[in-house]
Amino acid sequence: MRYGTLIVGLGKIGMGYDLHLDPAAFVYSHARAFSLHPSFVLAGGVDADPAHRATFEQTYQRPAYSDLDMALSQQQPDIVVIAVPTPLHGATVQRVLAQSKPRAILCEKPLSYDLAEARTMVQDCAARGVALYANYIRRSASGAIEVKRRLDAGEIATPVKGVVWYSKGFLHNGSHFFNLLEYWLGAVIGAQVIATGRLWDGHDPEPDARVVFERGAMIFLAAREEDFSHYTIELLTTNGRLRYEKGGHQISWQAACPDPNLQGYTVLSDDSEPIESGLSRYQWHVAEQLAAALEGRNFYLCSGAESLLTLENMQRILEMK
Repeated sequence: MRYGTLIVGLGKIGMGYDLHLDPAAFVYSHARAFSLHPSFVLAGGVDADPAHRATFEQTYQRPAYSDLDMALSQQQPDIVVIAVPTPLHGATVQRVLAQSKPRAILCEKPLSYDLAEARTMVQDCAARGVALYANYIRRSASGAIEVKRRLDAGEIATPVKGVVWYSKGFLHNGSHFFNLLEYWLGAVIGAQVIATGRLWDGHDPEPDARVVFERGAMIFLAAREEDFSHYTIELLTTNGRLRYEKGGHQISWQAACPDPNLQGYTVLSDDSEPIESGLSRYQWHVAEQLAAALEGRNFYLCSGAESLLTLENMQRILEMK
């Protein structure tokens, strides 16, 4: 079975990120992912901007609508992708549920900046029998799944201790890494704000914080996006170091080993093992994980309930003095 997919929002993640990139090498947008993946049919797009609609129709030869209700009525999609700005997520989910009953909604992260609205989104989708997923892309990629496997198998020893650099807001961008670490390290069991930081874009806080997960403690530090983008995770364990750099595009493992020169000392090996990240085609991997979920196979895509838990944990940190 192939699932008809409607994309609501044809901006960067909806369509724009990979417009001018080689489709054989890069899949960064929903439009490209759902047009290429064999389990899906790209049914159409929705956007208020006529230029975006024209580009979508020219590129993908599928209809683009200015009105969501009309698109839902004409297409009756199996999957609705919500890629509009975060403040519009809740209202868009409600319009989709009022006009149709897709098998699943894939919503950009975070679900909402408002915790009560996010809870309503999760509850209303569950009440209608519509599966809700959040587009935390990193946990669907092959590299992150491999790190999770190694942690579960004890190949990367726990507990861990580490540092996360994020920017562009704790909720907007930091939630990518918070959600990934919940996936890797388990439930949050404690947190402490080190510095309150500033507001990104006038509304999204950027605190420095220490967060304790079941498998170890991490320090979140806010970088300055206007200077340069810097998204990294470094995990130190008893048997080595994991480096998750350039937003996850580069992943490497250095095992601990005896110092070749000084007896009785342990150092990190000079040989660093690369782990293929899969992030050059990250949105394709999300589509693959969604197909697995729809077909009853094992999947790693972030559910709406898991995304809500991420938001609840982060909100508690933001409310700390």
